[in-house]
Amino acid sequence: MTRLKTHFQNLSARHEKALICFLTAGDPDMDTTLQVVRALAAAGMDALELGIPFSDPLADGPAIQASSQRALEAGATVAKVLELTRQIRKHLPNLPIILMTYYNPLLKYGMNQYAADAAEAGVDAHIVTDLTPEEADQWKSLSVMHQMDTIFLLAPTSTPKRIQWVAAQCTGFVYCVSRTGVTGAREDIPAELYQTVQNIKSSTSLPVCVGFGVSQPEHVTTISAFADGVVVGSALVNLIQAHRHSSTLLQQVSDFTSALKQKTLPDA
Repeated sequence: MTRLKTHFQNLSARHEKALICFLTAGDPDMDTTLQVVRALAAAGMDALELGIPFSDPLADGPAIQASSQRALEAGATVAKVLELTRQIRKHLPNLPIILMTYYNPLLKYGMNQYAADAAEAGVDAHIVTDLTPEEADQWKSLSVMHQMDTIFLLAPTSTPKRIQWVAAQCTGFVYCVSRTGVTGAREDIPAELYQTVQNIKSSTSLPVCVGFGVSQPEHVTTISAFADGVVVGSALVNLIQAHRHSSTLLQQVSDFTSALKQKTLPDA
């Protein structure tokens, strides 16, 4: 049983929803990322989505694009992200770790070698954002071989047939994009999101987690009423950028994460 499956089962038994936090590895540097991850875990983060910096992150909005560029300029590489993952795993042996990436870095690294190295580093799952399920047979086979989950995206524009097919390709959980467009903090939750999540849930027994635009405790409260988890990314990336040179950085991200986690609890 994977860490993701175990953790979701434990959350369900406690009637909690998952708080998944996204960070760009290496922004502002690898050591700080490790410290931030430990602070987030202590504040209640249920799973980590760690972004591998990429020069052309098409699915990401300005905040995460900028964080990827900063990380690359600071010397981030795929190999360094895997080493960071090893360090996170040493400190947090039970934390589910999802790597978010694009197909090009995996291809350049070498698909077979990357899958083996990622599993050895302690990665539990991947979101390969621009790899469609139709083209993912090789990657899915490698993931199964190395006991890692594969997570694909569904959106409000996905047809019922598409939802049923893509959900069947997922393991770990299904990632529901809250709106069309790229990542980025937003003020509102789309009215159609509830129905989108219900449509996905009718096609799978896997947990359904919502991301893109989730940035406030009120968003978490709303989404936790009908989804199994939320993914918070750009808001955290922006917070890290704002306090990167401050001695209060870890306290800032800890307080923010704790406030979000409180909204996933059954009495929230």
